[in-house]
Order: sequence, then C-alpha cells, then structure tokens
Amino acid sequence: MTETSSRAAEAALYRAVWRWHFIAGLVVLPFVLILAVTGGIYLFKDEINNTAHHAVRFVEPSETTLQPSQIVAAALVAHPGSAKAYTPAPALDRSAEVDILGADGLRNTIYVDPHDGTVLGTLWDSGAAGSPAMYVVRKLHSLEYVGWLGNRLIEAAAGWMILLVGTGIYLWLPRGRKNVGTTRIKAARAKGRRGRPWWRDLHAVTGIYTGVFIVFLALTGLPWSGIWGAKFYDTAYDLGLGMPDGYWSGVPLSTVPTEDVVDRAPWIMERQPVPESDGTHAGHHGDMGAGPSGVPDLLDTAVAEAEARGIVPGYAISMPGGPTGVFTASVYPDDITYERVIHIDQYSGAVLYDAGLEDLGTLGRWAEWGISVHMGQEWGLVNQIVLLLACAAMVMLCISAALMWWKRRPQGALGVPPVPVDWRIPRTLLVMAVAAGIFFPLVGLSMLILAAVEIALYLGRRRLVAS
Repeated sequence: MTETSSRAAEAALYRAVWRWHFIAGLVVLPFVLILAVTGGIYLFKDEINNTAHHAVRFVEPSETTLQPSQIVAAALVAHPGSAKAYTPAPALDRSAEVDILGADGLRNTIYVDPHDGTVLGTLWDSGAAGSPAMYVVRKLHSLEYVGWLGNRLIEAAAGWMILLVGTGIYLWLPRGRKNVGTTRIKAARAKGRRGRPWWRDLHAVTGIYTGVFIVFLALTGLPWSGIWGAKFYDTAYDLGLGMPDGYWSGVPLSTVPTEDVVDRAPWIMERQPVPESDGTHAGHHGDMGAGPSGVPDLLDTAVAEAEARGIVPGYAISMPGGPTGVFTASVYPDDITYERVIHIDQYSGAVLYDAGLEDLGTLGRWAEWGISVHMGQEWGLVNQIVLLLACAAMVMLCISAALMWWKRRPQGALGVPPVPVDWRIPRTLLVMAVAAGIFFPLVGLSMLILAAVEIALYLGRRRLVAS
C-alpha cells in the first residue's frame, strides 16, 4: 500500500468513526442523561432516606431489645395484615422494620422502636430503595416504568456508552490536527461567549479523563439487563464460574426464585430457586406455622439461627409464603465479603441453604464486586464521590455534545457528518461493528436499524436527484 492510499484509508476510517460517534451520541444522549442524573442521586439513597425520614428510622439507643416476634406483633396490632418481612435494627439507635400486606392489597413498612415496641410510623414499602422517593429514582434509572422495552433501551444505551468512549478516544488521538489530542481546555472565548472550539475541548478533556469510569459503570450495570445480563448469568453458570451446583442435594425445591421473596439478594443468587419446608414437621402449627397473633411460630428461632451463623447487621428475613415456604435471611452489605443468603425450614428451624461470597465462582465474585462498586457501597464515601463525579462528567459530555451539534448545524438541517462519496466501509470499522454486535446484541441490532435508515435516506435522495 502506498503512502497516499494509506492516508486515504486512514481518512476514510476517521470520517466513518466520526459519523457513527456523532449519530450514536445524539441517539443515546437522553438515556445517558437519565442514567447519570438518577444514578448520581441513588448513590446517596441511604443518606437521603436517613435525613428525610429521620423520625421513623432512628430511636433513642438502649441495651434492652425485644424479641423479633414481639416487634412484629406490635406492628400487626397497629397495622393489621399479613407479616411479609422483618428487618432487625442494624444498630442500637435504629428502628426495626416490619413489612405488612394489608387487606387492601397494599404493602407497607412499619417502623418500630425495638426497645419498647412503639410504632414510629409507616411508609409505603419500596423494597431495597428504602423510601417511595428513592423507589421512583430507581425505576427511572432502569426505565422500568416503560416495562421490558425500557430495560432493552437502557441495555442498548449502556453498550453504546462503551463504544462512544472507544470511538471518542480514537477521534481524540493526535493526527497533526489543531486542538486534537488535547489534555486541557485551551480555546478562548469567542465574542464574549463560549465558542464551539471551547465546547469541543471541554468534551474531549472530560471524556479522556473519565472514560474509564464511564466504561466501568456501563459494564457493571449490564448484569441487570434482560439480554446481556441473562446471557452473562447463564454463561457463568455453564462454565462453573457463577453460582455452582451442589447446594440442593436432597432438598426439595420450589419454582420461586430468591428475588421474589427478598428485597435485596446478591445478584448472582437472585435467580436461584427457594427450597421448600418439610410440611411433615408441621404438626400442630397449622396452615403456615403461624401463631394466633399472625407471627410465624419459629421467627425468633430463625433469627437466632441466622445470627448464630454470623449474618451481619442490616439483614432482613422474609416470612414463609405458604405451607411449604421458608424463612429467608439475606444481606447485601457495603463489604460484600459478608453478603449472605440463608433459607430456614419454617417448621423445624433447620437450615436448608447457606451461601456467601466465598461459595461463588470467579465470575460470580467479580460480578458481585463490580455491582457493589457500581452502587457506591464498596469504599464508602470515597466510592460515592468518585462515581458522583463520573455521573457529573456524563452530564457534561451530553451538554457539550448537544451544544457542539447546535453550534455547527446548518440552518434548517441536522448537521450530520456527510456520508463518504464512495460509500466504502473501512474494513477496520466493519470488524469493530461486528465484534460490538456480537458482544452487545442490542447494540448490533440498533446498528442495523441505523444502517437501514441511512440506506433508505440515501436511496431517497438519489430518487429525488434522478427525478
């Protein structure tokens, strides 16, 4: 290949990458904004919840603590219904929580002083989010309000975020062009306002310094996705590197996954089926092993057993669901080395299953660590601040990209970089597109859709010219 043809090929690749970076950026921009803003808020959900609901979440500390059954009974007296879960106070100055399903079909969290049984208040049960407001933020973050389509859109956006970082770095690399490859914002004001070069430098500098964090957030968020996450889970399981076999020997299994009975379980364990209690031990306990107060007979025993096995504070224990249901104690703490899921027979109090991080395969442990960091848990406040800055950088990238587009677009047109005249697709770009489509199926699908739109527009323009 001659030097001239080599330069031509490089220029063609640069133009093609720039065009796709531009188009993909505009398409996923609103989704990236949603992820960044809601993610930045959710990083501080515990601090927000503790401040907004301090009156029900905190109590005067005391060394005297009631039995779990007494706390649940006090909650049921104040708010009749069916007890679904119990969260012991994680510290002496914290309240206990009891989730109750009322006759109206609504599930509420009742906050109880664990030292004297006083009911402090109630909130609509919002699961792991901890409050209705944070529940809304969490649902917006995953677009669950749009159903399965929202999950797919977010998955595609996460995949495109990774590609945008990669193509952005490629475009940033120095090629003798002015202001390309910059590591600082050096463009001056233009006529008293920020000109497009200033926003271009801001976009480039922000991306080059925070790209690795954006890629990390995108990758560690993908395990929750419907297609990529499910495939990752199945592959890890098939390779023996996720949730290994062997725990269920001789234990009857239900068809209910763990995620359906607890608010927050380790991700790799969420799809594992819940074992069944041995109903032959029911004896005089009746339908579900529940006493006249509506509190399961062996709740105190189950709590004591879970704590004797070393489950750390902050755990919750769900009540048995039906005659074959089990007590399930689970915790997802800041330090994931202490994550745990324990299933206990509701009649005999026997432990049917007990697993923690050390029981997982390599990919399972990596996934759990990545998710913990993604949620701002692993390294406390430092973790939260670093990811908050990454979320702010994502917002800034979106703003600078939108402003650059707005400033460069021709009047009355979108201003999309032109298609190469010869329509040849650089081989390197084609290989990148195929690899990305295989690793991120929804990105591949969206690439095909964008390509189909481009071809349709191109053919439409040709017909107009011909006519």
